[in-house]
Amino acid sequence: MKKYTADTMVQAMQQVRKDFGDEAVIMSSSIVRSKGFLGLFKKKSVEVVAGFDEPSAVRQSVRQPETRSEPAVSSQPDPALQELKQEMQEMKQLLKTAKDSAPLDQYPQSMQPLLRVLQKAELNRETIREIADHLFTRMKEEKADFTAAEQRDMTRALLKEKLSDLPFGGVPMKKKFVNVLGPTGVGKTTTIAKIAARALIENKRKVGFITTDTYRIAAIEQLRTYANLLQAPVEVVYSTEDFKKALKKLDQKDIVFIDTAGRNYKETKFIEDLKSLIDFDLEMESYLVLAATTKESDMRAIADQFLEFPISQFIFTKLDETESIGPVFNMLTDYGKGIAYMTDGQEVPEDLEEASVSKLLTLLLEEDAHA
Repeated sequence: MKKYTADTMVQAMQQVRKDFGDEAVIMSSSIVRSKGFLGLFKKKSVEVVAGFDEPSAVRQSVRQPETRSEPAVSSQPDPALQELKQEMQEMKQLLKTAKDSAPLDQYPQSMQPLLRVLQKAELNRETIREIADHLFTRMKEEKADFTAAEQRDMTRALLKEKLSDLPFGGVPMKKKFVNVLGPTGVGKTTTIAKIAARALIENKRKVGFITTDTYRIAAIEQLRTYANLLQAPVEVVYSTEDFKKALKKLDQKDIVFIDTAGRNYKETKFIEDLKSLIDFDLEMESYLVLAATTKESDMRAIADQFLEFPISQFIFTKLDETESIGPVFNMLTDYGKGIAYMTDGQEVPEDLEEASVSKLLTLLLEEDAHA
């Protein structure tokens, strides 16, 4: 055995490997601090004790595989190693923070137009940095300065890969109940009418409506107007008993759309009321409607509240009213949810488009959209 003292664990291991090679076994390790001058300027270093175990050739020739004993492993973590791991984690975080905060203008001038488009779209900085690093690495590897079109194609491919595991596309119309959740003012009732019109006209399904939005008379009347156009019944629900009665009345319908109250999402009582009112154990799919015009921090606060429910996908409205598509992308990757529909107007059912990765990336990367 031999004792080594070094400034870092990496340096100590280099010394061990130099003397003992790959057969070295670490007996112990610890952090030591020198006394310093007059108790000051103490220096921290690593002390490692290492030595030889039996060489592998000897082990193979002397011992039978079934009788070979494994080295004892202490169940208690080594405090010195734990401290080193913590320091390494802190160092990694510092390096990451420094990298993320570094200005984007350090990248080649040819990349700046694309980076400005992504920044204006409010794509999160970490993703922009990942795109910039990817493009810059490709430039160095291929010794080429890519055109704007080539940069966009590579960016599109990278972002498409990040969304590859998320579900995109409309309501599959396979479950009887479609529950639509969301805060007030996002266009929830209009969106329900658009989806129901598609189900009736294109899929030939018999539809019905339930509304729990008893707090706003205008919302009930709006849904009734749409329902009359579609010649579909509407049941207004005030209590759990009302909900059960509504289910019986609409039993013969193929799909029942549930329009929930759009009250203040910050009210915990509202969330609890929804849980007690609607039977989420039914054959049901739930969708969370968010307006693309909503500030991203507010989107996250809304999602955090409503994700207590079994949300299948997002529905984003008002895409025609914003130039900042980045927050939509950020929400998908951070919450692991895809998009069912994207709406960009009030016409029923015309202004409703089944979401696709291609459409989203076109909105994100089209420079004209951010001009």
